[in-house]
This record gives sequence, structure tokens and C-alpha cells, in this order.
Amino acid sequence: QVQLLESGGGSVQVGGSLTLSCSASEYIMRTFCMGWFRQVPGRGHVRVARIDIDGTTSYLDSVKGRFAVSKDNAKNTLYLKMDRLQPEDTAMYFCAYYTIGCSGALGSRGEGTQVTVSS
Repeated sequence: QVQLLESGGGSVQVGGSLTLSCSASEYIMRTFCMGWFRQVPGRGHVRVARIDIDGTTSYLDSVKGRFAVSKDNAKNTLYLKMDRLQPEDTAMYFCAYYTIGCSGALGSRGEGTQVTVSS
């Protein structure tokens, strides 16, 4: 069973910052494009950011300039640094990898970590 484990969520005020971490296996880190996603109750998940195996990144328009995805292959960890958080960023955030390329079907995902931004 492939496991991904997120951490780093919490409650912050508007304008605050959080850094999420996702631990994964070395195989996943080095083989697949990975992403951070968020989901609110009653709605489907949305990709927030992704990073390919060569380090190229892509972001949801609403988080560009505020969020940064990175990975440390030596630590087998994916990160999402979130600055200038807004109430609309409130969601459950989870990491996952794509089975092919950087779109389409997701492989395993973590259980997620809650981010709550209050005004």
C-alpha cells in the first residue's frame, strides 16, 4: 500500500503563512509528477500546484505568487509554502501523484491536512 502523509496544516489569520509537508517513498518522488490538491465539503478536489520530476511547476491562478511547491528528494518530502493566506484558501489539503504525466488519474493520496484561514 503506497502511503503519502501530509502534515503542517492549522488555523491562521488572514495574511498568515503555513508550510505543508508530504512524505512519500523515494520511488514516488523520483518517478511521478506530484501535486497538492484541496477540497471543501460537498465539492470536488482542485489542484493547487504540481511539480514534475524535473522540477517544473504549475499553479492554480488564484494562488500564483502566494504559494510555492517544492520537493526535497533526499528527504522524500514534498512541500507547499503558503503565504498571504485568504479565507478562500480554507480547505482540506492533500498530496497525490499522477500515474501518467501531470494530469489525469491520480495514484495514491494522503488523508490530508486541514487549513483554516480566519479573518
